[in-house]
Amino acid sequence: MSEAEAETAVQTTSPGDPARPVVVELFQSQGCSSCPPAIANVNAIADRPDVLALTFAVTYWDRLGWKDTFADPAFTDRQWKYARAGGRPNVFTPQVIVNGRTSIVGARRAQLDEALRATRPLTGSPRIDGDADKVVVHVGRTSEPATVWLVRFDPRSQQVAIGNGENGGRTIAHRNVVRQLVRLGRWTGTEMRFTLPASPARNLTNAVLVQGGEAGPIIAARRF
Repeated sequence: MSEAEAETAVQTTSPGDPARPVVVELFQSQGCSSCPPAIANVNAIADRPDVLALTFAVTYWDRLGWKDTFADPAFTDRQWKYARAGGRPNVFTPQVIVNGRTSIVGARRAQLDEALRATRPLTGSPRIDGDADKVVVHVGRTSEPATVWLVRFDPRSQQVAIGNGENGGRTIAHRNVVRQLVRLGRWTGTEMRFTLPASPARNLTNAVLVQGGEAGPIIAARRF
């Protein structure tokens, strides 16, 4: 199956609740030959209002012939946090984490399709309001202190020509590339207000994740 056919197939997944988006985090690298199909799969759901699709570029492939143009050590650290929280001894690409819970191989379209079908809307989520300067996480219930993350990503389609490494000679189309990940603070169930740092670039979309611990289940999510 071609990448274009994979994208079309993923788009047939039934939509969920736009007010409670499913958070899909792809950990990938431009230097990984298994990653382009996973990138295509996530690109295909990037416009779904009921899904918050985020592409994190990790750094550990950079030494093998091609330095990823979007990679950041903070993104690698996030993937390792998920591994430790899930009792996994290592990390891999392409990996998809759904709502902070389910880990799948991102290149396997059927797994992504099934994970989206099986994931229920977040219930009991606190309301999140925000603008370019601040975020408010409203009152809600949580069994443990949660981390509030600011994720800034570029929603545009970006064509990247790969000059070396396993994907040398290919051009990869990226969507929803994460450019900044900031820990805003903790949320314990009471209303909390957070001031946002300056954005590193124009045209980035803000998203806020409220997550159990630092790498537990996603409690609430909002893009704005």
